[in-house]
Amino acid sequence: MKWNRTKKLVVFAMFGAVIFLLAFTPIGFIQLGFIKATIIHIPVIIGSILLGPAMGAGLGFFFGVTSLISNTMTPVVSSFVFSPFIPVPGTTGGSALSLLVCFVPRILVGITPWLIYRGLQRLTKNRFQTAALAVAGVGGAMTNTLFVMHLIYFLFQDAYATVQGVTAQAVYGIISSIIVANGLPEALVAGILTAAICKALLAALKKIPSAAH
Repeated sequence: MKWNRTKKLVVFAMFGAVIFLLAFTPIGFIQLGFIKATIIHIPVIIGSILLGPAMGAGLGFFFGVTSLISNTMTPVVSSFVFSPFIPVPGTTGGSALSLLVCFVPRILVGITPWLIYRGLQRLTKNRFQTAALAVAGVGGAMTNTLFVMHLIYFLFQDAYATVQGVTAQAVYGIISSIIVANGLPEALVAGILTAAICKALLAALKKIPSAAH
């Protein structure tokens, strides 16, 4: 869908507002004790598909900002991997590497769904739109989960082992269990919601006339 810049900016602002609204309500970041589950990746995924990878990356950056704020202001045991203001276990200060965990996966969430959706649409010659949207939603959610958890493993393995009370060698088993237990259900929900919401929005936005350049 070809829109002019004004129309894109309006939709971008709308999704940005949704991200911050979700972030500062209980459903945005759901406290699970050791970690925080989230649904904020869903508007980032949908925004990516509708607006393209550049604005999608911007929405992903907003997602990272809200994660940084949430983990700094209301930390859980593992918040040190998302905020440099939370001391790493065994040290007296936080780590700047946490910014990589906090921002890189979330920015990629704003890029990957667009690539998947466009790739599938070209491959199927614009058929099976619902399936393409669902796969893009799943791909976006798994981008967040896989990158976050693996960056934690590679950057904070020893500290993560300390807070879990396990050996460093056991950390990847815990990472894998979180990917399966939390990541897969999040991906399924993202796929369903992305397909349903994107189809409705694509149909509705086509009816809105674009302002003149």
